[in-house]
Amino acid sequence: MTEWLYDGAPIKEEDLANTAGFVYEVTNLKSGKRYIGKKSLWFKKTKMVKGKKKRFLVESDWREYWGSSKKLLEDIEESGVENFKRTILRWCSSKGESSYWEAKLQFENNVLIDENYYNDLIRCRIHSSHIKDAKEKENS
Repeated sequence: MTEWLYDGAPIKEEDLANTAGFVYEVTNLKSGKRYIGKKSLWFKKTKMVKGKKKRFLVESDWREYWGSSKKLLEDIEESGVENFKRTILRWCSSKGESSYWEAKLQFENNVLIDENYYNDLIRCRIHSSHIKDAKEKENS
């Protein structure tokens, strides 16, 4: 399995502290074609405990995740994971912040226009309250 990289090095478990998810880029090392997406580290699961619904966090499949683009996944299947690189572009403290940075980077990189990207859809619905932490970081 190809490791996730951040700042050119494999991520460390301490990178995950206070993190809800991240925005990432997958690069096809043969063609140079890329994909920008987001991934949550956790999801909420509900379980019945003593007759009551109990919600708890469960780790997502982020360690094995490559993206949701069918064409990207087909290329990975055909060429092998060793021909792709997964890079974390930005750690995010909330799902809303992940959505904001994913859309921002997708628009900045013209992923729908540039043929060097696998992306074929940008979907977002973000309220300013979702990115409160990001606003504070940017203004400090």
